[in-house]
Amino acid sequence: MAKAQVKHCTSCAVTLADNGFVRFPCPNCGAELGRCVDCRQQSNVYYCPSCNFRGP
Repeated sequence: MAKAQVKHCTSCAVTLADNGFVRFPCPNCGAELGRCVDCRQQSNVYYCPSCNFRGP
């Protein structure tokens, strides 16, 4: 069974549909996270809902 992909930015909740977004594993637990280009460029804090890890 295929793993579901994150569909929203973990910083601002915008839909990950435009160019420049990224999906990556949480550095702490490995859960998939996603960030939009704006949050990446502004270094906004992201939050992992699985383990409560917060990162830049």
